[in-house]
This record gives sequence, structure tokens and C-alpha cells, in this order.
Amino acid sequence: MSGNPLATETEVVQAAGGVIWRRSPTGELEVPLVHRPRYDDWTVPKGKLEPHEGHAEAALREVEEETGLRCTLGPELASISYRDRKGRPKQVRYWAMKPAGGSFTPTEEVDEVRWVGVDSAPSLLSYERDRPVLAALERAI
Repeated sequence: MSGNPLATETEVVQAAGGVIWRRSPTGELEVPLVHRPRYDDWTVPKGKLEPHEGHAEAALREVEEETGLRCTLGPELASISYRDRKGRPKQVRYWAMKPAGGSFTPTEEVDEVRWVGVDSAPSLLSYERDRPVLAALERAI
């Protein structure tokens, strides 16, 4: 398997992401979901590995790029596999993360970040494949 984002059709595209979490003032578990205008979808922050980059390093970088939040890495949560929009096999590894600073600024890639209760997040998610990642967070913390 290659970490190269320009993987050929026979290689698995490697990606990583994070589920940032916090507790609301009432103690509810909240996570941020990102809206990508290019796809008009709501998902968990993630992205492809850069050459010579490890999964955990990529997860932290991608989360900061998409949410503006610098985070500390927690336990690895889950991996999901699916075919990307180009039909290539893709594997995404996720980690729990705690926010440590920063703030969101809209970009062309992500125009909105919405903090939602983990119980209501599945109804906002665009992809069924993201739901087990949130369930893994609830088990891990």
C-alpha cells in the first residue's frame, strides 16, 4: 500500500482524519462536522496522506487544515474502507482528538464547521460510512 495521494487504480489511497470532541456546559458530547461545498456534503475531517507522511501526522494536519483547530492526538478509533469518487479503493484511519487552540476560517475546501451533539450528528452526516467512526469515539472516551 502506498501513502502517495497520486496512487494508481490498483493501490489503496491512504487517508487519515480525526474526531474532535468536547463536552457542552450540560455535559453532552459534541463533535464538529465539516461542510465541503465542492461535494455539498457533511463529514468528519479527513484527507489524503502526503508523501512520506504517517497516518497520525496526516490526521492532525488535515483536521487543522479543515477546522482551523490545533489538536492533541488521542486513541485511534477506527478505520473505514470504501471506493472514492474516482472508483479507487480508499482506507481512512481516524483518531480521537481534543482541541488545543485555533479557530475556523472558511475556505474553498470547507465553508462551515458545525459542532453538534454526537447523538444528533448521524442525521447530519452525508455518508453512512462515517457513523461507525462516531460510535467508536463514544466507546473510546
